[in-house]
Amino acid sequence: MPVHDLSPADVAAGLADDTMLLIDVREPHEVAMARIPEAVNLPLSSFDVRDIPDPQGRRVVFLCAGGVRSVQASEIAQGHGKPYDAHLAGGLKAWAMAGQPFERG
Repeated sequence: MPVHDLSPADVAAGLADDTMLLIDVREPHEVAMARIPEAVNLPLSSFDVRDIPDPQGRRVVFLCAGGVRSVQASEIAQGHGKPYDAHLAGGLKAWAMAGQPFERG
């Protein structure tokens, strides 16, 4: 299954209407510098699909700094039989460039 690129606007809308669960796969020191408050942090370095919270019908979307690790997380999840096929294209960098809100550490 391919990994689908979602834009910052797509993800912002999904978070606003609670139809997406955002999983941040960056390392804790990266999250400490800047984060999207709604995101759950599960670092790729210790990523375990079983740690993803129950999405309760929401679409799982992965996030990283630039879009590479989020694709890897989606591929890992799919390899474990999960239908998690989306990531924030361009990562937090694209999110910030699009003017979407985030917190700085």
